[in-house]
Amino acid sequence: MKTGKPQQQTGRLQGVLAALVTPMRPDGEIDCDKLGALVDHLIRQGVNGLVPLGSTGEYYALTSEERERVLLLTLEAAEGRAAVVAGANAGSTREVIAYSRQAEALGCDGVMLAAPYYSLPRPDELYAHFRAVNNAIGIPIMLYNYPGRTGVDMPPEFIERLAGLRHLRYVKESTGEMPRITELLRRCGGRLGVFCGCDTIALESLMVGATGWVGGVVNVLPASHARLFDLVAVKRDYAAARTLFFEMLPTLELMEGGGKYTQWVKAACGLMGWDCGAPRRPLGPASAAERARLRAALRQCPEGRRAR
Repeated sequence: MKTGKPQQQTGRLQGVLAALVTPMRPDGEIDCDKLGALVDHLIRQGVNGLVPLGSTGEYYALTSEERERVLLLTLEAAEGRAAVVAGANAGSTREVIAYSRQAEALGCDGVMLAAPYYSLPRPDELYAHFRAVNNAIGIPIMLYNYPGRTGVDMPPEFIERLAGLRHLRYVKESTGEMPRITELLRRCGGRLGVFCGCDTIALESLMVGATGWVGGVVNVLPASHARLFDLVAVKRDYAAARTLFFEMLPTLELMEGGGKYTQWVKAACGLMGWDCGAPRRPLGPASAAERARLRAALRQCPEGRRAR
């Protein structure tokens, strides 16, 4: 494995970012070769960036040594061709600072930070947390608002307050509420890049001006995601974008509404020829019946018609 610091991307993050899965071997260990190959595949399909160690990447189930290995492997495989934004989440401010500094030292282009889990910090405590991380690093921060996972909601007015921090540059809004996207754009659009974090409202989000889309299903249908962004943000061909999105929607809705997002993303990767193994316990693999549902949904999208 190369140990030199990879070349960082420059400029503002935008476009489609894959919430990267962490491939596992049958023995439950990280499949390093498969991770590198998947990263290369996603970039070749037009994905603009990679977000390793997010919830889809099972960061919570990895040791600190494994987290570092995933970042090194991702950066090595990306070779500066796409931005790498590291998930640096943990339960305490001290840990988040340590993981964020590690990401910066390795050469990542930014970090993605949700609210610390389990402790349920109040707004002033949460602001102090993000301010401490902001002051400890020199790379951009992507805020990750996902109260369904963290138990802590960060409404637009609170995010507007955080936007005053020097390194707070982006926000991934994952409540699934379209008014949140528009309110964030109204309040912070000149200062923060607003990314859609809920697959089923991606088309609307991009059409009203979202900077991009961060999603786990990007691992499964990368070319479709990249094409949709191009149709909306570059070509302004909204009719073609709507047609493509409706073809993708059965898969996106199934993933979002099934209650097994990570499990099914990994299963769908396998159906598309990229066996990423099962998630680590406590999550389990998709059943045969679930894989059949995924296959049927995937085949409604042109890219997904090769699902096996």
